Amino acid sequence: METGEGAAGPGGVAGLICASFNQDTTSLAVGTKDGYKLFSVTAVDGLDLIHESTETPEVYIVERLFSSSLVVVVSLSMPRRMNVYHFKKGTEICNYSYSNNILAVRLNRQRLIVCLEESIYIHNIKDMKLLKTLLNTPPNPTGLCALSTNHSNSYLAYPGSSTIGEIIVYDANNLSTVTMIPAHDSPLAAVTFNSSGTKLGSASERGTVIRVFTIPEGQKLFEFRRGMKRYVNISSLSFSADAQFLCASSNTETVHIFKLEQHSPSCEEESPTWSAYVGKMFSAASNYLPAQVSDMMNQDRAFATVRLNIFGQKNVCALATIQKLPRLLVASSDGHLYIYNLDPQDGGECMLVKKHRLLGSDQDWAESEESESRVAPPACQSYAATVAIPTAVPSSTALTGYSEDGGTKKGELIPEHEFAAGPVCLDDENEFPPASAAPEREKSPGHAHRIAFTLFSSNDRIHGFQISLPEAKRAP
Repeated sequence: METGEGAAGPGGVAGLICASFNQDTTSLAVGTKDGYKLFSVTAVDGLDLIHESTETPEVYIVERLFSSSLVVVVSLSMPRRMNVYHFKKGTEICNYSYSNNILAVRLNRQRLIVCLEESIYIHNIKDMKLLKTLLNTPPNPTGLCALSTNHSNSYLAYPGSSTIGEIIVYDANNLSTVTMIPAHDSPLAAVTFNSSGTKLGSASERGTVIRVFTIPEGQKLFEFRRGMKRYVNISSLSFSADAQFLCASSNTETVHIFKLEQHSPSCEEESPTWSAYVGKMFSAASNYLPAQVSDMMNQDRAFATVRLNIFGQKNVCALATIQKLPRLLVASSDGHLYIYNLDPQDGGECMLVKKHRLLGSDQDWAESEESESRVAPPACQSYAATVAIPTAVPSSTALTGYSEDGGTKKGELIPEHEFAAGPVCLDDENEFPPASAAPEREKSPGHAHRIAFTLFSSNDRIHGFQISLPEAKRAP
């Protein structure tokens, strides 16, 4: 099941292998034993099937570029080969083969990232040319990495160590290292950027603490405690579009949603409450306690939670605004998409409002949708207009997939008509206007990598302490 904005892994039940949301959480892609499917998630009651392909079986990575027609697919039958399709035309744009199995693929409007266990390949998405190969990266068997969706802040994050939770932040536009963040004491389990590329969320393999850092500085901004009783495997982290919330899902039945807000002392003074008084007491007491204890006392807890009806299943979560209301989406390896309401003011327990089936034949899927919804799902109107395939024969001057070795093998030729002078334009014109291209920067040869180190206390484990407080009634 895919995690966060991406690491893929074979698994799941009843034919579902992976699932991933696109960069703006308007679409859900699922890989199955028979191929892959693309769904629109812009309505609660209806789950529109945008596209289905059975040409490539056992798809364990499928990534769509925003609401465009570009989709990247990797199959278990050929795990070293990446296929890039224009699904509305029904054509293959190109394909690439790598020196080892592909573990993850990330996309934004400028770059396409391919992550192997010990190397990362950075492609220019306009012409698919290989721009940079990061070789001998620390062992990364799960393909953990994140790419910011903002094309002007095109940052890439990946583990800087296989033994501790270091995060390397790399500028995929300028092809240089930005910083190294000592995020956790234990190895990383999940990383994700917010939509503007200014914040980075992370979790370690212990799964007890989730941290948020500023980008590109790498300063710790927030620290949240998911729990203390047990270690869990956090499989997915995702920011809301406005970066006000961060959700985390794991192999347990609970999804946690944290609110990213700075507590203002002035507000507490204006409206003194018992909880504010207790907060001040904790803050004062933390100055006289060991660092591990004071760090734990200053960690915020979940603002809202979701109790899933499934346990031990892999899933991927995302926060989205659907029909003008904030929602939590959970795509699970049990073959369903769960949609919950989120109260942005009071938080608390989120309510399940819809459950959609992702697997089965067209007839089974339609019958399931009809039985679970009073309102029939609308037709795929926003995707009705497809891109016309040019009838002209491509000229003999064609672009190759890339021009460097870097451990890859050449794929098929890319016809010139697939690319314009500007950025890649594969969107429906009236649905998703293409982004304007950022000016190309001159890259001086031998450009040195700049690495800045930020030091702070990062303790995931708490030992040998106990704090008891009298129960207090909440002020009216």
